[in-house]
Amino acid sequence: MPSMTALDSIFGLAGHRALVTGASSGLGIEFAEALASAGADVALVARREDRLEEVARGLEAHGTRVAVVAADLAAAESIPAIVERCEQAIGPLDILVNNAGVMDPVRAEKVTLERWVRLVDVNLNAVFLLCQEFARRCFQRGGGGRIVNVGSIFGSVASSNPGLAAYAASKGAIGMLGRQLAIEWGGRGITVNTIAPGYFPTELNAEDFAKPGVRERVQAFIPLGRLGRPGELSAALLFLVSPTASYVTGSTVFVDGGYTAW
Repeated sequence: MPSMTALDSIFGLAGHRALVTGASSGLGIEFAEALASAGADVALVARREDRLEEVARGLEAHGTRVAVVAADLAAAESIPAIVERCEQAIGPLDILVNNAGVMDPVRAEKVTLERWVRLVDVNLNAVFLLCQEFARRCFQRGGGGRIVNVGSIFGSVASSNPGLAAYAASKGAIGMLGRQLAIEWGGRGITVNTIAPGYFPTELNAEDFAKPGVRERVQAFIPLGRLGRPGELSAALLFLVSPTASYVTGSTVFVDGGYTAW
């Protein structure tokens, strides 16, 4: 068995500082927990300050610094100030995890322009603007960094369920954005990768999975025969932001029980 010292040299994040969006629930909490447990200081960003404070209290046991920054990422003009507040609280950032996202299931023919724009503002525009602000600051300091954007299996395959046109379009763009940024910023020390989760129970889909037969229908398309479990995304994140992944960029890591292998 490798020693903890050896594992720390591979996956340890002591001295690193991360910003996690969408950190008030679901996958965002899991990502923040994983980063803090590996030794990173973490800035938590989401709209609900009370929920962020609760998450922050849960991370105290790891002994790292945790900052709470309540903000609406749909307000594009506020993003530089959001990053500034994070850096004032925990220091210069070198890890960015773009996890925040919304799902607004409406059949394509019924999607209004207002709803389309709201979803794209959060799922795509905010991701790009955060990547851009993060990179600019890294360049100014002369250092590198790690960006991990959270996409979806529906950025690569279509869903048999109607109502995901805007969501799928935004998540498909996330994967290509990551590849292009990896090319443009790789020579300046920033890696950019995407995690594409499959079906994990979260606040976004809890209502759907509560309906009779939905879980069973979904699981029938997953080779492993089940939904994702808490903690099963953490390993992918820690790998992508760890020292050992220094030669990995422009990649999409599918954590989906084999859903996209069909």
